[in-house]
Amino acid sequence: MDMFELFLIAVGLSMDAFAVSICKGLAMRRADVKSMGLVGLWFGGFQALMPVLGYLVGVQFRDAITAVDHWIAFGLLAVIGVNMIREAISGGDDDDGDASLAPRVMVLLALATSIDALAVGVGFAFLSVNIAAAAGFIGAVTFTLSAAGVKIGSVFGARYKSRAEITGGAILIIMGTKILVEHLCS
Repeated sequence: MDMFELFLIAVGLSMDAFAVSICKGLAMRRADVKSMGLVGLWFGGFQALMPVLGYLVGVQFRDAITAVDHWIAFGLLAVIGVNMIREAISGGDDDDGDASLAPRVMVLLALATSIDALAVGVGFAFLSVNIAAAAGFIGAVTFTLSAAGVKIGSVFGARYKSRAEITGGAILIIMGTKILVEHLCS
């Protein structure tokens, strides 16, 4: 997996956190640097942690299912992507619009938005991926987009939330399809 592919996966995974960050920005009177950084740290930290946990689980089963690993990676990315698109179209998860940055609120939001990264981490166990570098990169991209999302939410409003989730879902489906096609054609 090259850097561009990893970037696309990172952007796709970060779209839920980005959308929630926009909602946080909407609920704040003023999006200051501290709030932007705090939201970015919560979401980026969880997005970095979850692929590592998924990878550690996936490595336990890697040797047993190497023959179908490309199907697993495709399936996980496709299911995650379709679910993101479905939720965006149905308008789900509109309950995250309060401005609280309390740990009890943020840990739940960060966990909820990073479950997809756990599944991607399982898929990474079947690919040639340096998990530490990949997780760090995913965390950094999510941090950046989440911090920006708070500011964007405070300036532009919620009209881009579903578009961001649809784009993220489409990117994950495309990446899963690419993995499958490359393996089947080699």
